[in-house]
Amino acid sequence: MSIQIVQKVKRTNKVIKTVGIANTRREEELLILLANNQIDQLKGFSSLFIEHDDLIVESFVEGLSNEHLQNIGAELILGKIYQKIGFPEGGSRDYFKSLVLCRLVYPGSKLKTVEYFKKHLNLDLSVYSIYRFLDQLDQTLKPSIEQITFDYAKSLLNGHVGIVFYDMTTLYFEASEPDDYRIPGFNKDGKHQHPQIMIGLLVSNNGFPLGYQIFEGNTSETKTLIPVLESFQKKFDIDSPIVVADAALLSQSNIDALQHHGYQYILGGRVKNESEAVKQEILGLQIEEGKPREVKSKNGRLIVSYSSGRAKKDAVNREKGLKRLEAKVKGGKLNKDHINNRGYNKYLKLEGEAKVSIDYQKYGADLVWDGLKGYLTNTQLDKEEVIGHYSQLWQIEKAFRISKTDLRIRPVYHRLRNRIEAHICLCFAAYTVYKELERLLKVNRIKLSPEKAINEIRDIKQLKYTLPKSKEARTKILKPSQEQEWLLNMKI
Repeated sequence: MSIQIVQKVKRTNKVIKTVGIANTRREEELLILLANNQIDQLKGFSSLFIEHDDLIVESFVEGLSNEHLQNIGAELILGKIYQKIGFPEGGSRDYFKSLVLCRLVYPGSKLKTVEYFKKHLNLDLSVYSIYRFLDQLDQTLKPSIEQITFDYAKSLLNGHVGIVFYDMTTLYFEASEPDDYRIPGFNKDGKHQHPQIMIGLLVSNNGFPLGYQIFEGNTSETKTLIPVLESFQKKFDIDSPIVVADAALLSQSNIDALQHHGYQYILGGRVKNESEAVKQEILGLQIEEGKPREVKSKNGRLIVSYSSGRAKKDAVNREKGLKRLEAKVKGGKLNKDHINNRGYNKYLKLEGEAKVSIDYQKYGADLVWDGLKGYLTNTQLDKEEVIGHYSQLWQIEKAFRISKTDLRIRPVYHRLRNRIEAHICLCFAAYTVYKELERLLKVNRIKLSPEKAINEIRDIKQLKYTLPKSKEARTKILKPSQEQEWLLNMKI
């Protein structure tokens, strides 16, 4: 006897499920009990009155699990951008693409990377497999990635890289002893006690990264500019570009080296560090807002502009600095060793042999410099062009900010040099993909920031299922949100 669960649909009995075949009275009773139990599992007796098609859907949904869902957005959208740029795929670098995309959607430790491989690629990968992969990346990887990035940036600039922006930052290491590579030094994040390395970065005037170089942790900023520029020119065989850098790199040795090697430059000019004659000439110009003026400096043209907004900010900062000094003087925390030209310590003076006080006359005299900004250059560009190029330095500041926040390039947990270099190379490639995503959003007129776009991309899911009769495997992207649909239809 066959025991079945049936449903009456339009005067026709349709078999929902065959529970089994009974050969004895005892087997029949057991199968009936089992059938009743399964009926209860179909949401009680009321489920018997659901249409047959609905029951098929119910049965299909009950069979789904997390293994049938895959986060597909990163590979589908960011992966296309990665391919468009021309970064390597396949061969011994199978994981490189996925590690770069992971840095965009799941920035953090390599344990986060394991989560990416599971959710986006349905791969159970151990963190040690990733470490072994990093160990296998050869020394040709960095030059290859830099060349691809440079060529792509150059194509966006109509084949000519005429302006480059340079800056550097520090990357510190967590829970790691220093060595010949990772050395404690001045850290821009205030982590002076941590071992660190330094990275010099070049970007183009549209913010695209061009190249980078790693330095030991105690390297002076002013000693990095020329090595990076020489390496850049040698690798890419280009004419000397105009170099734009901020005042932190404005050492006399750097300026001399730039001139010696035939570089044109636009540097942040420290007007108060000029000779007394030049300073008096600047003050005599009575510079107005929007009307920059120019004087001759020993290192080239010194262009000076005035901004009322900058003047207010300068005044506020000076007042804050003065109050901090007053508190330290009052607390007896300063001695004659603190009298120097570092920051607001220049307002200190020595009374008698030991008493430190504040020179309020010198403090008041600095008022005339509020709002003035200098730009040192040996180019023939007009004043507005020089100021305009220098104002684009925010592009490289943004590059470091994004690398440190959105891409979590630091702190670094690796100890081995080759893994450290592989980690930085991955972040460099990820930032290139980020910048191209940012550009494509503008080109396609999609009003999303790259950060919001990546959040949407991260949540695009695909369903994998098998047709019940043909057993054919199928995939289907789940219905996207409006923002996800924009991104899926974005022209790349």
